[in-house]
Amino acid sequence: MSQNRDYFFKYQAPTSPTPLGIEVARAEHIYLYDNNGKRYTDLISGISVANLGHQHPEVIKAIHEQVDKYLHVMVYGEYIQEPTVLLAKKLAEVLPQNLNTSYFVNSGTEANEAAIKLAKRYTGRSQIVSFKKSYHGNTQGSLSVTGNEVKKNAFRPLIPGVTFLDFNAEEQLLQITEKTAGVIIEPIQGDAGIRLPNPSFLQALRKRCDETGALLIFDEIQSGMGRTGKLFAFEHYNVVPDVLTLAKAFGGGLPIGAFISSHEKMKTLSENPMLGHITTFGGNPVCCAAALASLNVLTQTNLVQEAEEKGQLIEQLLSQSPAVKEIRRKGLFMAIEMETADKVFDTVQKCIDKGIIAYWFLSCPNAFRLAPPLVITKQEIKEVCEIIVSCT
Repeated sequence: MSQNRDYFFKYQAPTSPTPLGIEVARAEHIYLYDNNGKRYTDLISGISVANLGHQHPEVIKAIHEQVDKYLHVMVYGEYIQEPTVLLAKKLAEVLPQNLNTSYFVNSGTEANEAAIKLAKRYTGRSQIVSFKKSYHGNTQGSLSVTGNEVKKNAFRPLIPGVTFLDFNAEEQLLQITEKTAGVIIEPIQGDAGIRLPNPSFLQALRKRCDETGALLIFDEIQSGMGRTGKLFAFEHYNVVPDVLTLAKAFGGGLPIGAFISSHEKMKTLSENPMLGHITTFGGNPVCCAAALASLNVLTQTNLVQEAEEKGQLIEQLLSQSPAVKEIRRKGLFMAIEMETADKVFDTVQKCIDKGIIAYWFLSCPNAFRLAPPLVITKQEIKEVCEIIVSCT
């Protein structure tokens, strides 16, 4: 056992009894390398973070340039910092007109917490509607709107006033009323095993929120930043939210999240009370520089447009395995369904042994996730899929 491995298990707080335990020495493109030189192909992008792969040169260049200027100088919202301002401007340029004002935080769960606060503050209401099998984060508020009872029960009481509906159940949308402050939903459910919406469902949801005055919050923390073949998943369905939350791949590998809405709505957090939302490290200039560089790469190359074609190739190749029962996906956001959870566990473990990193879903034990970096090539796809099929 290496010294670092010993320290990992002795001093670092665990998240599960059985971590993967790969000791990372370096990472590049779609690969991780351990201290023994073994190469692993990262087909989960660090859980939908490394959409541009690891150490993308444009992101690294932006980080270096900003580090040489300044790091943290003030809490969010007080000083004018070029990377933060330019990132907000760029987001306004690529998003619909009503999503023109960004507030930067540190993570996805913080973005969702703040979006819930915004909905309550703007509407003056208290009820939040969410969906069963959803995943929105692990802090108290985000966990309260997450539809996974196993994860929640040990931490009750959580925040009150949350109603859960079934995903894709249009008839249940009448439970959204004039008492509802906001509806939070993943336009494509991720942890539930890549559950795609019926287009009519999202359209009906948008209509119901308009009728009742509830704010529609789209959590695109996993599905955003080109993962599905569009810069944002909601673009597939011609439905625009009132509030959008981002994180994971947003930072190009550094920790940053955002909640985005109209200037009219966002300014309500600055008054009655002043500092209605505040964060010390939100808008960190280094993280914003990395996020801006990542966003520029996604909008100036064909990587997003190529995601669907690459996803189709993976689906075609993995469908050759008789052990694969179903593949659900949008672009390179994928769930590979198998007969049992034991079969999934066995397949994922064999893949890891052969240097291919796949991973599980918390709320869908009969499937494993694939979310490879968008920079993966077709030749690399063919090579890794051959190995995955051999592990099934």
